[in-house]
Amino acid sequence: MRRKLFVVLMLAIPLVTMARQVVIETRSLSLVINAEEGHQPQFVYFGQKLSAGELSTLNAERSALHANGRMDLYPPYGMWPQSAAAMSLRHADGNLTTQLYITDVQQQGDITSITLKDPQYPTTVHVYYQARADVDMIETWTDITNGEKQTVTLTQFASGVLPIRRGDVWMSHLYGSWANEGRVEQEPLTQGVKMIINRDGGRNSHTDHAEVMFSLDGKPQELQGDVIGAALCYWGNYKLKVVTDDTEYHYFFAGIDEENSEYHLKRGETFTTPRLALTFSKEGLSGVSRNFHRWGRKYMLANGQTERKILLNSWEGVYFDINQEGMDQMMADIASMGGELFVMDDGWFGDKYPRNVDNSSLGDWVVDKQKLPEGIEGLLRDAKKHGIKFGIWIEPEMANTVSELYEAHPDWIIKAPKREPALGRGGTQVVLDLANPKVQDFVFGIVDNLMTKYPEIDYIKWDANAPVMNHGSQYLPMADQSHLYIEYHRGLEKVCQRVRAKYPRLTIQACASGGGRANWGLLPYFDEFWVSDNTDALQRIYMQWGTSYFFPAIAMASHISATPNHTVFRTTSLKFRIDVAMSGRLGMEIQPKNMTDEEKALCRQAISEYKQIRPIVQFGDIYRLLSPYDHKGLASLMYVTEQKDKAVFYWWKTEQFQNEHLPRIKMAGLNPTQMYRVHELDRIDTTPLAFEGKSFTGAFLMNHGLEIPYTHNVDWGKKNNWSSRVLLLEAQ
Repeated sequence: MRRKLFVVLMLAIPLVTMARQVVIETRSLSLVINAEEGHQPQFVYFGQKLSAGELSTLNAERSALHANGRMDLYPPYGMWPQSAAAMSLRHADGNLTTQLYITDVQQQGDITSITLKDPQYPTTVHVYYQARADVDMIETWTDITNGEKQTVTLTQFASGVLPIRRGDVWMSHLYGSWANEGRVEQEPLTQGVKMIINRDGGRNSHTDHAEVMFSLDGKPQELQGDVIGAALCYWGNYKLKVVTDDTEYHYFFAGIDEENSEYHLKRGETFTTPRLALTFSKEGLSGVSRNFHRWGRKYMLANGQTERKILLNSWEGVYFDINQEGMDQMMADIASMGGELFVMDDGWFGDKYPRNVDNSSLGDWVVDKQKLPEGIEGLLRDAKKHGIKFGIWIEPEMANTVSELYEAHPDWIIKAPKREPALGRGGTQVVLDLANPKVQDFVFGIVDNLMTKYPEIDYIKWDANAPVMNHGSQYLPMADQSHLYIEYHRGLEKVCQRVRAKYPRLTIQACASGGGRANWGLLPYFDEFWVSDNTDALQRIYMQWGTSYFFPAIAMASHISATPNHTVFRTTSLKFRIDVAMSGRLGMEIQPKNMTDEEKALCRQAISEYKQIRPIVQFGDIYRLLSPYDHKGLASLMYVTEQKDKAVFYWWKTEQFQNEHLPRIKMAGLNPTQMYRVHELDRIDTTPLAFEGKSFTGAFLMNHGLEIPYTHNVDWGKKNNWSSRVLLLEAQ
């Protein structure tokens, strides 16, 4: 029986002897392209890996099958203008049409290059595919080169295109806002155009994300079903678009948002688009997530295979109230609970303009000696005394108009010509123009000066708390003002490349008003990101659930904070807050001196136990079991080692009612014949669970699950309406 083709792209072009079947493969994927010299290359197939026989059959069938669709690999605009295009440009003579035909195909190592040229104009496009065979990911991007004697204008420049056969196709994507990032939206693809756009300029994952999944056989399921995953690896303005017309296909386009960003491509210049990563799994949404996580840890995330430290950040504990004695106290407290790192957040700098609130001093990266008379040296000494590492907060891309930097260099900020600058946070914040090489040097110098003077700094929290608030560069010529967004991010990338070249092992967190920089474009230069400024445990379940679709736990900073929560003012139990935070990169965002001895003891226990499970959580395979978005009163997921010898199971109640009836959760990802001993972590019950210390086969746990008590068995005065469990499973 012929295997089902998950994206079956059948060509109307007759087979000729010059045609070549280009096959791009990973361990479990095949992408097949028909490359016929003198024609536009055509998609044929993307999905589960095909055997040699199936590839031969696919090729033989092609001439007999007719598809109602346009399967161009990289369709240019002009000759069929009613159809969606991946690229459009205005030639030097004003012609708006482009044709692209194959002139060459090269396959060297894991990279395939397909060369396309216009027969009438010296325009060349190279479409690249890189197969990450061991993690089942295929990355695609393009180079567009102007061979004309004069400048041409690019008006569309997608990174890639993928036709998806119509049927019962659903799209899963992430949306949100400040303090509510990473929310999951799932919807069927219907007739028309669906677009996901972000135009923040500096932070691109608050309101939407540049990653999507397509479930090909109905409503998305976590553990089964055919799913395509796609992630645009870009940290600037982007557009994801699905066009569903009168053909048999949905057409998915992804790339830089071209609106108000036309690019003037000079003679001999090459424009390179961001990479678009594509994957496929027959094991549902979680299967695609596992592919993204493995790929991310191995190939994308900075130091993605190094365990992350457990830290205390000062922000919610003291805000701007930084002083030497207070920092020493917080260091002593986190060290006493088993933590490994202390991070001093905003409020430590400024000379002429001390940083006491958020309306001054950005750009003036000198220590405020009134707050820290012994400087960074004293803090590093105290950290060493307590046996922990030290980290620091910066916001290097920004300035305040109340700053010595702005007084000296008002020409360094992003500002529209002939306009007063738009002002952000505190009524004074502005964004530095990273299109300017002098600004790039300055921003690099902020990190370099700190690390040169204080090489013992172990961690930097790099923040970005403003969007691009007006369109204008004081550095770019007036004719190229449309280049602002693209050149800003080119400049940021140059800075990040310099930082990483000199400080490859420095841990750097990407924070941008919370989760504004959770994207695979920036993360090759960062070790992790701050999921959200909202640390409320209940809302974090929803945000971290969605974020885990594309990003591994090792990259997701998840902190235990105080109650009432500083954002939503909800009061949750410390046990619940711990159990949610332990599902990501564990940290604390709290003032420990306000905690009771009992609370500190529980955190000490949690930190000790997290160290035991840290390799499983940070490097394991995720299986999401019951979504909070299903509104069943529960959320549950687990991480399993590659060897399937250990697993960590999380169970959180999201609602509390009398006489409630909750589903029993079946586990996943285990070896069915292996026996697993169960041990509860973060235990607060006066008596152990009925299955504590007992062993079960993987088959039993996956077919039946364990009966979890709905409430905790604690003394009357300690009862509350928050229930959660973390179970460690170890092979026997």
